[in-house]
Amino acid sequence: MRAITQKLLFYNTKLPKVPFLIRNTMSEPDQSPAFNRPRLVAKKVLAKLQHEGDGAVVRRGIGRSDLKNLDPFLMLDDFSVSPPAGFPDHPHRGFETVTYMLQGAITHQDFAGHKGTIRTGDVQWMTAGRGIIHSEMPAGEGPQTGLQLWINLSSKDKMIEPRYQELSSDEIPSTERDGVEVRVIAGESMGIRSPVYTRTPTMYLDFALKPRAQIHQSIPESWNSFVYVIEGEGVFGSLNSSPVSAHHVLVLGPGDGLSVWNKSSKPLRFVLVGGLPLNEPVVQHGPFVMNTQAEIDQTIQDYYYSQNGFEMAKYWRSQ
Repeated sequence: MRAITQKLLFYNTKLPKVPFLIRNTMSEPDQSPAFNRPRLVAKKVLAKLQHEGDGAVVRRGIGRSDLKNLDPFLMLDDFSVSPPAGFPDHPHRGFETVTYMLQGAITHQDFAGHKGTIRTGDVQWMTAGRGIIHSEMPAGEGPQTGLQLWINLSSKDKMIEPRYQELSSDEIPSTERDGVEVRVIAGESMGIRSPVYTRTPTMYLDFALKPRAQIHQSIPESWNSFVYVIEGEGVFGSLNSSPVSAHHVLVLGPGDGLSVWNKSSKPLRFVLVGGLPLNEPVVQHGPFVMNTQAEIDQTIQDYYYSQNGFEMAKYWRSQ
């Protein structure tokens, strides 16, 4: 949300360089491996529809029984919300939310007085830290669609002060080459880098491949990673793999990079997300994510009594 606060954009020195390769299958028939240890699809999960908030509908790919989490990622929702439905006042503690608008607009406001609207192609990276209560409501008629990703924070960062980073669509670095377009929300690809600071080291790439295009994207070997297919169908990991269609989450196995081919006659769009695992206990109670049950109990008490980060909640209601 551009009007919320002064942008807090920092270059992330933690992220390693991630080289890439692009080949066009029409002009380059060479099918030699792009990586020493290519990442293959270890698990495929169809994001299923469920109701959330007040009348909103989401396709949840991460954060359900068959894929509870993928350290450091806690949840991935592909949401669609039309007025008067939405996500009214609700709290968070202990993690970050990344909201990426695919179509339409969402207005956000929180108990600290921050308010703004993100529109098609914009991203809001919200660090809830020690406590936020906010609302997210549609800002236009008809379905407003997007992705929301929850990223865990390490134990040392769970109680930091909340902060926001926002990029409008035209501020997100992007480039196009040989039938492949990438928008770099976090991390680096095709020689361009996002200015977003990722407290938990993260890459978040939005790829669009024209028919018969392919991409080979490096991923740090120590990171966990996944793909979410937004539109079309693609071949992921191995050239001989079966095509995967929209609304699937693909958990990637170990390796140093991912290869993707669009063998279809239609465009393919997907996000590739990776992050450094925290390797810490996860205890979650709805919108609160801590390391121990005692910390969850304390969080519930803090929320109930409007203390230790939730002081402003006592008299606040969104407008």
